[in-house]
Amino acid sequence: MKNLKKNFRNNKEGPFIIAEVSGNHGGSLKKMLKIVDEVAKTGASAIKLQTLKPENITLNSNSKEFIIYDKKSKWHNLRLYDLYKKSQTPWEWHKIIFEKAKKLGLYAFSTPFDLTAVDFLEKLKVPMYKIASFENNHLPLIGHVAKTKKPLIISTGMASIQEIAEMVKVARKNGCKNLTLLKCTSSYPAQIEESNILTIPNIKKKFSCNVGLSDHTPGIGAAIAAVANGATVVEKHFTLNKKDKSVDSFFSLEPHEFSLLVTECERAFRSLGKIFYGPTVNEKKSLIFRRSIYVTKDVKKDESITDQNIKIVRPAKGLEPKHYYKLIIKKFKKDIKKNTPLNWGHIK
Repeated sequence: MKNLKKNFRNNKEGPFIIAEVSGNHGGSLKKMLKIVDEVAKTGASAIKLQTLKPENITLNSNSKEFIIYDKKSKWHNLRLYDLYKKSQTPWEWHKIIFEKAKKLGLYAFSTPFDLTAVDFLEKLKVPMYKIASFENNHLPLIGHVAKTKKPLIISTGMASIQEIAEMVKVARKNGCKNLTLLKCTSSYPAQIEESNILTIPNIKKKFSCNVGLSDHTPGIGAAIAAVANGATVVEKHFTLNKKDKSVDSFFSLEPHEFSLLVTECERAFRSLGKIFYGPTVNEKKSLIFRRSIYVTKDVKKDESITDQNIKIVRPAKGLEPKHYYKLIIKKFKKDIKKNTPLNWGHIK
C-alpha cells in the first residue's frame, strides 16, 4: 500500500490510481461491496465515494435552470435534484464500505459536497479528501477540508488559472501541506481532444504541487499520456458493467479495462526513467551485434584495401565503421583469411 505521508510527487511506487464509484452502485449495498471487491483485484491504489445529500447541493426546484436540457447528455431532461438523489451513496453505508476496502488493501476516501459531509467523514477518519470540479469554486468548502491537515486533491475542471490560484491560496492558508491538482475536463464523456494533457506539467510549474488527471474520456489513452507528462495521481470512474443503468456507468471503465489502466499507467511511469545516453545494463550484451568492418575475401600482404575486400557487417568484432573511408587508401600488412574481423594490426 502506498504511503500517503509521502508527497505524491516523490512517489517511487508508480502513480496513485483512484477508482471513482460515484453512483455506479445503483442504490444497492450488495452491488457496492461487489465493486469494492473488483476494484481491489485491479491493483488500484484507492476507491473513492461521493458524500452528498441532494438538498446540500441544489434546490428541489422545477425551474429551468435546475434541469439539464443538453440533448446530447445522457442526463437530458433530468432535474439536478433527482440526478443527485439517484447518485448519492447513503451515509450509513460509508463505514461498511471503508472497512471492507481497508481489509482488501485499498485506501478509501470520499468527495464531500458540503461542510456537514466533511464533519461526517472526519468521524470516519478518512485518510484524505477530494474536491470535485463543480465544487472547486466553493472556497469555504476547500478551506474547511484544508483545516483537517490531510492530503487534499482538487479537480480543476472549468477553472481559470486565476480561480486555481484562489483555491490553492485558500487550501494552503488553512493548513494544507499535501496538495494535488488534477487536470480535468468536466463533460461526460469528455472528448479526448479536449484533454489538454500538456497543461499538467504547467500546473506543476506554476503552483509547485503534485499533479494528476481526473479522466472522463473513453479508454485509457489520456491517462497514460498524463503519466508520461508527470501525473502521479490518476482518477477514473469504475463500473461493473457499462450496460448498467446507473448514472455514470456509460463513461466508466469495467474491471478488465481498469486492470489494464493500472498496468499500463505503471508501465508508463517506469518507462520515464531519467535522462540517459549510451548502453543500458541490459543493452551492453547487445553491443556485439552492432556493425564493424570485416575482410570479405582472402587477401595478400601489400594488397590494397578496397570496397571489394572489406565490408561493414554485423557483429562488432572488427574496427568501427567510422574508419571505413580511411582504410580504403591503405594496404594490408599481412595475409588475411576472409571473414576475419579487421583490426589495426592488419593494416600498414
